Amino acid sequence: MAERDRRRDDLMSVFRAALAAVSGRPAVRSHLEQHPLTGPVHVVAIGKAAASMAAGAADVLGEDLAAGLVLTKTGHCQESGKIAERVTCMESSHPVPDASSLQAGAALLEFLDRAPADARFLFLISGGASSLVERLPEDIGADELARVNRWLLGSGISIHGMNRVRKALSAIKGGRLATHLAGRPTLNLLISDVPGDDLGSIGSGLLIPHTPGDLSLVGLELPGWLSALAGGSPPLPERSAFDKVHSHIVASPAHAWLAAARKGEEAGYAVRRHDALVEGDALEAGRQLAGEVVEGPPALSIWGGETTVRLPPEPGRGGRCQSLALAAAEVLQGREGVWFLAAGTDGTDGPSDDAGALVDGGTVSRGALVGLSADRSLDEADAGRFLEASGDLIHTGPTGTNVMDLMLGLKV
Repeated sequence: MAERDRRRDDLMSVFRAALAAVSGRPAVRSHLEQHPLTGPVHVVAIGKAAASMAAGAADVLGEDLAAGLVLTKTGHCQESGKIAERVTCMESSHPVPDASSLQAGAALLEFLDRAPADARFLFLISGGASSLVERLPEDIGADELARVNRWLLGSGISIHGMNRVRKALSAIKGGRLATHLAGRPTLNLLISDVPGDDLGSIGSGLLIPHTPGDLSLVGLELPGWLSALAGGSPPLPERSAFDKVHSHIVASPAHAWLAAARKGEEAGYAVRRHDALVEGDALEAGRQLAGEVVEGPPALSIWGGETTVRLPPEPGRGGRCQSLALAAAEVLQGREGVWFLAAGTDGTDGPSDDAGALVDGGTVSRGALVGLSADRSLDEADAGRFLEASGDLIHTGPTGTNVMDLMLGLKV
């Protein structure tokens, strides 16, 4: 096998090891085996890893799974084939919510309201929940919700800022869903996809208590129409609504990074783990990280985080990981013995079905052979089209997890 192919295979093996370490099914199964629930349990799973997490619950609960509702991204209910027949799976829209997200929100509230007064709930929350399920105040509709989220995704605003806006607009986020539990005991298991594993930010904190300060929009540069829309936030529940809610993180970015490091060491590489999260503009981050690989010693470098992309009026194909990887490829251009991977751990990158890309010193030249310009592709947010031409896209399909993005650099 050529060295190029072997090194690329090694990087993909590291990436797959990271995914396996944070897969929703074993993570939930392990927690419930160590902390058993007794009696009939009503299961609610929301997010891109919802079906996988629900499967893990079904593995342990067996006949004690009284009923279940899985709310996940379009194309992700395929995992529900592994779940008990008593579980209903609904798909809705991500990353931009639409009418299906409101239908999912209605189904969620109906499920909670129909559960017996003595029901015990198991909630399974992962990233993507903010878009996949929603209930709005009466004066906001689906079109306005989609407009808000399209603006947020193209604004370059941080994930914390996005969540503050989303929670301000919602009738169930920011802990407001807790009122619908009606005091019934609830175990809330989460896969973290946010910096610092902040419980209130995962899925916009459906069952996590918030204060008015948590929802403050002060300091965010929002257009006037959005500030006006978010100005009348629905009331927050009393703290007593959370008395019987117990929340635990079962998988996090740190677990993935550790597994990646172990796999890299097993493959014989010196490993450099970078604990600081990669944030900010994707293009700047790609150039910076690639520069660190080029200038650093021979090693496997590991980063995690979540960057942003400012979108033009008519963006092309791809997401932040593909933009980051193509920006990195420009730095690696013409160099031997260097590779760089950037991919979403959920198996998707922005609105595309590709997880990200694995680039090297020949990426830019391969794309240029078919008449494409890396610079122009980046300007037009069309990195995916370039990376398809260069043969560098990564496609995994739904992974059953979501712990932000993973970036790997290799120099030999």
